Order: sequence, then C-alpha cells, then structure tokens
Amino acid sequence: MPEAAVATVLLAAGRGTRFGTAPKLLADLDGRPLVRHAAEAALAASARPVVVVLGAHAQALRTALAGLDLVLVENPDYAAGLSTSLRAGLAALPAAIPGALVLLGDMPRVTPAQLDRLVAAFAAADPRPAAVVPVHAGRRGNPVLLNRHRLAPDLARLSGDRGAGPILAGRTDVLEIPGDAGTALDIDTPAALAGLGGD
Repeated sequence: MPEAAVATVLLAAGRGTRFGTAPKLLADLDGRPLVRHAAEAALAASARPVVVVLGAHAQALRTALAGLDLVLVENPDYAAGLSTSLRAGLAALPAAIPGALVLLGDMPRVTPAQLDRLVAAFAAADPRPAAVVPVHAGRRGNPVLLNRHRLAPDLARLSGDRGAGPILAGRTDVLEIPGDAGTALDIDTPAALAGLGGD
C-alpha cells in the first residue's frame, strides 16, 4: 500500500437538531437526499474505501445510500457527539492507511476535484503534514484530511460534540490549501437548504 494512501470517512450519524423535525440528511436537494450528494462526491474522488458512519436515522440513511459502494458502520454512541462518530469512522479504516479524508454529510457542494486536491497535497508533502485543510475567504473549512498516524493520541482523546478542529488549532504542521465555496458551506437549517433550491 502506498505511503500516502488515503481513505474517506463520511460522517452521517448526527440528529441534525438545528434543522427541525425532519432528518436533515434525508432532505431533498436536486432530487436526491442531502447525504447522497456527499457520498457520490466521495465515490467520484480517488480515496478508498469510503466509510459512512451512521447513528440517528440509520435505517433511513441506509435506504438513501442504497446501491453505492460504501462501507456502512453504525456508531451506537452518536448522541454523545461528533467526536464519537469520528473515532468510529477512523477505527473502521484499514490500519495501514495513514490519511483519512473526513467529509460531513451536510456539505452537498463539495466536489470530487476538491477532495482530490486535498489528497494530492497530502501525497506531495514531505514530511507528511498532520492535516490538510481547505481555506476559503480566510477561514478554514471542510472536509479535512487527517494524518491518522501523527494525530492518533490527540484523536483518541477527542470528546463531546467536536471534530478535529480543536486539535489542529495552533499546530504548525497543518497544510492549508485553497478551498472554494463548497468547502465553506454546510446545511444547518431549512433556510440554508432552500437557498440552494432544496426542500
């Protein structure tokens, strides 16, 4: 396996409480559930395998993702926050793969090209960075590519409703690359979805 091998972890376990009563990741956008946009982008990019972490609404999400070449894992502790889903997804990856591309299920405008740019930057860097993050309009966005081997102790200590952002803040070994509007957009409310033409 090449040293710069990268897999994808798609986080789709949350309850989406800020969205209202309907499951956010099942909301329709351009005729497909929101989560399917992210999954299809991941599959059109190069990183493999693509592991999807399910929790709330797991059965409905399995149906929404039917027919796609995904590895589905369930996080029984999803209610304890994002950190538990991130750890569950990372644990499902082959140990020999150092890079984990972490994608959020509510980011429907992330493109395969952007995902592959993160992978290419990780592969080209010497030494390998702790993470590769996209930056758009002066702010870090998502998805991020984590160096599992370098960050393992920090990732193991993550708790609560937090992703990797806190452990990357202030590090000098994080590689920033240009992002785009898609890496800065996540859907938290029905109004945000409506702004994209969804419902």
